[in-house]
Amino acid sequence: MHPRLLKTFLAVARSRNITRAAEVVHLAQSSVSDQIQALEAELGAALFTRVKSGLELTPAGLALKPIAEDLLRLDGEARAAVQAAAGSTSGQLTIGALETIASARLARWLPGFQADHPDITLRMKVAGSGALLRQLEDGEIDVAFCFDRRDFAKDKSDEHFAKRTIAAEPLVLVAAPGQGGAEHDLATLATLRFVATEPGCIYRHMFDTAFAEAGVAAPRLATEVGSIGAIARLVAAGAGLGLVPRLAVSDALARGDVVELPWPGQAQTAPLAMIWRRRRVQPPALKQLLTAARDTLVPVPSPAKAGSGLESANRSKALFANNS
Repeated sequence: MHPRLLKTFLAVARSRNITRAAEVVHLAQSSVSDQIQALEAELGAALFTRVKSGLELTPAGLALKPIAEDLLRLDGEARAAVQAAAGSTSGQLTIGALETIASARLARWLPGFQADHPDITLRMKVAGSGALLRQLEDGEIDVAFCFDRRDFAKDKSDEHFAKRTIAAEPLVLVAAPGQGGAEHDLATLATLRFVATEPGCIYRHMFDTAFAEAGVAAPRLATEVGSIGAIARLVAAGAGLGLVPRLAVSDALARGDVVELPWPGQAQTAPLAMIWRRRRVQPPALKQLLTAARDTLVPVPSPAKAGSGLESANRSKALFANNS
């Protein structure tokens, strides 16, 4: 069974749709169908059956799926081991990131990394946190940069992923210019109108958690939006207040589109993490990137050493200090 056929098989199994699978593996739909038929002919069994909701794995397909995942993982580790033994440092990496992290952090750092490692080809995929973890699990990306949810319990995903927290990004309370009046306590602040992202989004989780940890109910929302950029624009227009990571509104703050208000409780931060799949041998190109990140990213201080919100902001600004 050629790894190419197994990769296509898994793409179809996960998406349950030939068209979406073709997009994942960058093939024409007809090529995906041909590869599935070739794999079924080789194994002598049908792997999919068509139902109203899409394609469904047959018992033979269900039996093959975990084995295909193991075979592709071993194939990747074998290639990585050979490259490492041969002293190769070249390769192609696909980086996944939240849009705000990609634009506010990685866009400033990656050119420097590429200049230092011209033999490594980089690709970037921007998606939400949930999609990034799925893409990481499926091997579509090599490393993800996203905010880490502190409420996630340890589960089997810890066996698959390695994680390094690289910064404690401060959350900032922002308002439209002219709305920064008298300071409010938390109870009063919770009666005001806010703009936030939709439930399930990592930024909405930060918003809800900040008030929950302060012991007050989350405020009434003026509106829910689909992106962090829309929050900055709506706040600037006076639709309500916003509580977001500083990096997401740093440009708007610098332009004066929004102003920062004091947060009346304990300073809130969001852990910015770098996540990758565990392997016995990491591909040399990925190892180079992880090493560069380890050497250039500012580590998170321990709670005992954590300073003021201003100090946290300065640490965040130094996140990719070699390219400032």
